[in-house]
Amino acid sequence: MTTKRTIAIVCGGDSSEHEVSLRSAQGLYSFFDHVRYNIYIVWMRGLDWHAKLSDGTTAPIDRNDFSFMTDGKKVTFDYAYITIHGTPGENGILQGYFDLLRIPYSTCNVLVEALTFDKFALVRYIRAFGVHTAESVLVRRDDESRLSPDEIETRLGMPCFVKPVANGSSFGVSKVKSADQLEQALAKAFEQGDDVMIESYLNGTEVTVGCYKTREKTVVFPVTEVVTDNEFFDYDAKYNGQVDEITPARISDELTHQLQELTSRIYGIMHCNGIIRIDYIITKNEDGSDRINLLEINTTPGMTATSFIPQQVRAAGLDIKDVLTEIVENQF
Repeated sequence: MTTKRTIAIVCGGDSSEHEVSLRSAQGLYSFFDHVRYNIYIVWMRGLDWHAKLSDGTTAPIDRNDFSFMTDGKKVTFDYAYITIHGTPGENGILQGYFDLLRIPYSTCNVLVEALTFDKFALVRYIRAFGVHTAESVLVRRDDESRLSPDEIETRLGMPCFVKPVANGSSFGVSKVKSADQLEQALAKAFEQGDDVMIESYLNGTEVTVGCYKTREKTVVFPVTEVVTDNEFFDYDAKYNGQVDEITPARISDELTHQLQELTSRIYGIMHCNGIIRIDYIITKNEDGSDRINLLEINTTPGMTATSFIPQQVRAAGLDIKDVLTEIVENQF
């Protein structure tokens, strides 16, 4: 019998999404094939890294080689499944660490993680490949040359969205309906980081599509339609049930095919790895045809009980245990 691979489900991190990450780790722990793999949850915050043991205790991680001791034996990892939402697991920092240690991991590489984590950089980059996005401007803290509220209204129109450039779960995001609300919205966004993106409002249908690729195949999941009575798909909508998530989406077969084809194409353009999820807004062109606008690429999508990816896997008639096994084995 071959030796079982040992996998770390890496969670926690240093962003406002810390608690969401812990829930994703629990989801993944329940999804993985425990007959095939030895699975440990590794929790981290700052430089405090611990492996959770089966008896409920923890063991400190030796960051020199990403190992820990238990019962007098050293445990090393063959693979890291990163489910940190935010820094350091979604912006390339942790990926660089694992690259140095030659430990394969579940996400994209350092460059792609850094690029997709910066929402403003991503939309500027992806537009070069003909992908539609909302119009946006970048505002940096203490930037004396920043546009005035009236200039922003002229350029982007109202309403608009103000959001941190590098954050998730809609923390710090505001929907601004008039220029006099911009300063307060900017202050809220700056609580999450030094760079803020102001984005034009797109009135349409919000959808999201998951995808992964291996050497043998491409899998694009069914499209999920996101419907909420909230002003936008905020934290309460995402995690507290204030949303209807409809899979498959109530859209035409043609539009579904276009979304899945675009998702696969973007996966290739970005040289992604593992499961990603891309969020879109479907608006109408002047001639009445559909226009697909990219919102963002999630390279460590949520894996909680209420997350989109597990829903889409089920809707596709797949077993998430098998999906995770394919993703891991693709790198060996």
